[in-house]
Amino acid sequence: MNETFTADPTRLVIAALCGLIILLFLITKAKFQAFIAILVSALAIGLIAGMPVSLITGTVTKGMGETLKGIALLIGLGSMFGAILEISGGAERVALTMMNTFGEKRAPWALGITGMVVAIPVFFDAGLIILIPLAFSLAKRCRKSVMFYVIPLLAGLAVGHAFIPPTPGPVLVANMLEVDLGVVIGLGILCGAVAMILAGPVWGKFCGQHYDIPVPALYAETKEFDEKKMPSFGTVVAIIMIPLILIIINSILGVIPEGTKVDVLRPVFSFLGTPFIALLLATIAAVFLLGTKHGYSREELEKVMTKSLEPTGLIMLVTAGGGVLRYMLQDSGLGTIIGNVIGASPLPLVLVAFLIACAVRVSVGSATVAMTMAAGIVAAMPTVTGLPPLYKACLVMAIAGGSTVCSHFNDSGFWLVKSLCGLDEKTTFKTWTIMETIVGGSGFAVALIVSLFIS
Repeated sequence: MNETFTADPTRLVIAALCGLIILLFLITKAKFQAFIAILVSALAIGLIAGMPVSLITGTVTKGMGETLKGIALLIGLGSMFGAILEISGGAERVALTMMNTFGEKRAPWALGITGMVVAIPVFFDAGLIILIPLAFSLAKRCRKSVMFYVIPLLAGLAVGHAFIPPTPGPVLVANMLEVDLGVVIGLGILCGAVAMILAGPVWGKFCGQHYDIPVPALYAETKEFDEKKMPSFGTVVAIIMIPLILIIINSILGVIPEGTKVDVLRPVFSFLGTPFIALLLATIAAVFLLGTKHGYSREELEKVMTKSLEPTGLIMLVTAGGGVLRYMLQDSGLGTIIGNVIGASPLPLVLVAFLIACAVRVSVGSATVAMTMAAGIVAAMPTVTGLPPLYKACLVMAIAGGSTVCSHFNDSGFWLVKSLCGLDEKTTFKTWTIMETIVGGSGFAVALIVSLFIS
């Protein structure tokens, strides 16, 4: 898309507010289907802002394509993978083992820590799709709201994705601010641990007590299993770890300098470590080791996997709709305008970094865009160059925190979580959005406290 557009700042802010109002009205009052409501609000923003029609339609196409290209295959493969885990009793086996090992009360902590570790090398979407059947199985076995277990898992994934390198976001910000990655990792673990505890087990317990959300129908309708006929815990974990290990190896090889003996492995794991390839291999392994080996015919497995794909169309469309809204706001220039206004304020630098990232995140929706724009604005400030490494690491954490808070309608993650968990928009706001805000806000608070002790 070669066309450029510069909007009047006042008109652009008005357009964004009008688009949000239209979206809220269509979903809450007019009861429009979510995808249609998102698409209408995105088009309204572009038209009210004065964007050329060709740019508006091009942005819609780009938003759909860019969002789906990273997640469509993962959603489809993840649904089939989860279905096989369920019908074989594999997810039930892991849930039972976790409950026996950690106890019912500590299972949310185990899920939070698992999510935190997994999200460091694995993208949030991939980690969620691979691990969420375990949370559903625990909720089903314990006869509790899924919020008790899904929220800790989501919090762990969000923390690992936002704060701890080698996750791409904090690595990008650290490079732009020229701060040592080791310092960022150390501070990221501290900020992330506090954020995971508050947003995971603590907030998850509150959500579980106040929102009685049943296990989605795809997982709730599965039969009870005889423990003796379940696959072994080691087999199930090994299959779940296939995509995680392949992606981790690819990430590790990516940071090893070229010219070493591992160069021969790079093209192999660059292919195998691509998320959809890794998940495809795990799904194939599950077909044979959990399906065929446990007495299911190929025809039965084909029906199970086909049925698991029925809800994925809606999930993909609604998630892509969130991507369209994000790109409409991004291409219109709203994030740049708001970020520059906050950047000119006389507030403490760590707070300024957080507010810039937060403003872009709220206005645009993309955590990556928020991190990139905030890091660019902060790095351009003359005072940043001479700051101590630990203070720069605090700036990285502040930007990561601001880029995580307030996930709402313009964030494709909001719609993915809503669809996977079978929530309505209001409940998603009250659970997921607040959880993301706790993650970002508490991580930032730790960084701010640390910065106060640095001269």
